[in-house]
Amino acid sequence: MRRHANYVPHGVIPAVLLPFDDELAIDETSFRCHLRDVASVEGISAITVNAHSTEVGSCSVDEQRRVLDIAQDEIGDKLPLINGVWADGSLEAARIARMATQGGAAALLVFPPAPFALGQSPQMALAHFKRIAEASDLPLIVFQYPLATGQGYPQDTLLKLCEEVPTIRAIKDWIGNVPHHEWHVRTLQALPRPVNVLTTHSAWLLSSLVLGCNGLLSGSGSVIADLQARLFRAVRANDLAEARRLNDRIAPIARVFYADPFVDMHNRMKEALVLLGRLPRAVVRPPLVKLGRAEIARIRQALVEAGLLDAGARDAA
Repeated sequence: MRRHANYVPHGVIPAVLLPFDDELAIDETSFRCHLRDVASVEGISAITVNAHSTEVGSCSVDEQRRVLDIAQDEIGDKLPLINGVWADGSLEAARIARMATQGGAAALLVFPPAPFALGQSPQMALAHFKRIAEASDLPLIVFQYPLATGQGYPQDTLLKLCEEVPTIRAIKDWIGNVPHHEWHVRTLQALPRPVNVLTTHSAWLLSSLVLGCNGLLSGSGSVIADLQARLFRAVRANDLAEARRLNDRIAPIARVFYADPFVDMHNRMKEALVLLGRLPRAVVRPPLVKLGRAEIARIRQALVEAGLLDAGARDAA
């Protein structure tokens, strides 16, 4: 029997990081501590593994299976686990979906295949999701990329996916366009079978949430899950003053995490956790590289401005 049967993705869902040791192997001890730390935050509804934040593109399928097993062992009885499905081919995506289902995941976050950037058709997108849905009956979360990447799903395609694949229950919305994002919120959440919009617009989170998203799914939650949960509650309660206050604390973190180059966002989050004493080291797998001292200093300053690190600790570091 599934631990979290009938789960529908909603609310505040941090995507955790994956610590590595100096030999680039998974640091299981640190990962377990990180999972317990994030899972202890009041107000989160699930946790995501095997996604961008865990450097899934640099992990083998066996490592992804181990990541899910560790997460199940540490926190699976407390929170639903969402497992990413990262694969360029639909057959491999289906294999990962089966693995995650057997491993006790509560839902699947489906990344668009990289070849879609070369030109997808609605039929290709449907075939990909139907293949995954045939392999698993878990709720699916569509990762909606910006359309300019070639990997995002146009409105008609997205509606067709929601209509023809009944296990699609949410989207992770990274469309990067405010009117289009609002269309997602207004349209998908009002379908006869509602599809929740989980924003991942972490660089403008307050603006996104006030549009009415039913949740958020973000790697920033690996560092600031508490601030995100409190912001989500304040918006839901129509407490604009509290929401603005919390957003002012989140703003310096968002600026430093999502600076150019954008691909270093989770690299920066690891450095932040080291500065906060929550990880022993900030090792990333190639092609990511270690951040320089000047950028780490900017991360430290952002943590101070957010009230997460005191100036004395900054100066001592």
